[in-house]
This record gives sequence, structure tokens and C-alpha cells, in this order.
Amino acid sequence: MNFKRLTRHLLTTPRRVKRAFPNSALVAIEQAIQRSEAQHSGQIRFAVEGALDGRPLFRGQPASERAVDMFSQLRVWDTAHNNGVLIYLLLADRDVEIVADRGVHARVGAAEWERICRVMEADFGRGDFAGGVIKGIAAVGEHLVRHFPATGNPHNELPNEAVVM
Repeated sequence: MNFKRLTRHLLTTPRRVKRAFPNSALVAIEQAIQRSEAQHSGQIRFAVEGALDGRPLFRGQPASERAVDMFSQLRVWDTAHNNGVLIYLLLADRDVEIVADRGVHARVGAAEWERICRVMEADFGRGDFAGGVIKGIAAVGEHLVRHFPATGNPHNELPNEAVVM
């Protein structure tokens, strides 16, 4: 068990999450998703979790595993063209993960998702959480535009609201 990580998670309160993502930031993120999805047929979700608790924390669950759990729980996989993408932030670790459905992942690949995550994490390190997420949405959207162009009949399969856990 990593005591430094345990302490970070115990000290990352809902108040810290609210400070990093006030309502105005959540609205801006939702609008960025909406603007992005107007340009392609893909589906983007953003979720931020302040900290792990209970079993996931004590067994040392990494953000990458937690992101896959959230991908499933938020049903991002449940799109007609397998083109859903989850941007997940575990705030206590300042670790961002992108999980893409098989239709998108096969065309973009892990290296590109990793590059986008590192750019976002650099913004988070400067305290620019909303800006980092909005840049990440734009970068993901560029890939979706290339591989899943708009069909002319936009259909929003997943909610655009940010999920705060």
C-alpha cells in the first residue's frame, strides 16, 4: 500500500473537486462536448472523480483500471457505431485516462490517446483544469472528425454533461 497515495486520496475532498471544477467550468466542458459532437458522429463523455475510497483505494486500483470501470458504468460503449470516448480524470492522482470504444481505438491507437493525456496533465499541473479538459475534448474531436465525420443527421446517444463523482 502506498501511504502517500492513500493520504492524497483521503485529503481530496468534494470541496477540492468543486474548486477545480466550479459550475462555470462544468458548463464550459459540456458546451465543448456539444460543439465537438456537432462536427462528427462520435460520442464524448467526461468524468472526474475526486478520489478513490474503500476497496479500490486499498487494493491500489490505478486510474487506468478505474477509467475502464467508468467506461462501462457510464455505458460509453453503448453507441451504434462503437465510437464512444471517455475522458476520465482521477483528481487525487492528477491522472487522466482516455478509454475509447473499439471502433475508435482501432483507428487512433493508444499512443495518440497517451499523448493527449500528457498534454492535459501538463495543464492540470498548472492548475488549469477546465482548460486542460477542453483542450483534450478538442484533440479527441479532431480524431473523431477524421474517422467518424458528421452524417448530417446528428444523434446524441450519450449525455454531454460532465460527470462528477
